[in-house]
Amino acid sequence: MGLTKHVNACIALDGELGAGKTTFVRYLLQALGVTGRIKSPTYAVVEHYEVNTFQIWHFDFYRFSDPQEWEDAGFRDIFANIGLKLCEWPANAQGMLPLSDLSLRISVDDKDQRQVTLESHTHVGTSLLSHLELPW
Repeated sequence: MGLTKHVNACIALDGELGAGKTTFVRYLLQALGVTGRIKSPTYAVVEHYEVNTFQIWHFDFYRFSDPQEWEDAGFRDIFANIGLKLCEWPANAQGMLPLSDLSLRISVDDKDQRQVTLESHTHVGTSLLSHLELPW
């Protein structure tokens, strides 16, 4: 995807429970060089990874009932750092999260097939999309 250690981006991941958001993140992190176990941050809310000084944070706001929890947890400091922030269930922290550079939406049809929609919201998101390598 053309990501470097200097990328400062936020990607919002939307989709119903079980759509595959965490699975997508696992494959993305592996592609970026993360080795070892990649855990879901459902209970911890955030998992941190570092690959060759490139910082990555994977958030899961599923259990947030009040967007203020984002502020109380000190996430403002994380979002002030350079690195990739992957945010599942961003609506649960609405009003606290910065504008995502890229939104990824996973839909599941009645045949259990996935459709992924990507939408850029910033020039950083547009740049990320331009580096996307599709197999077709």
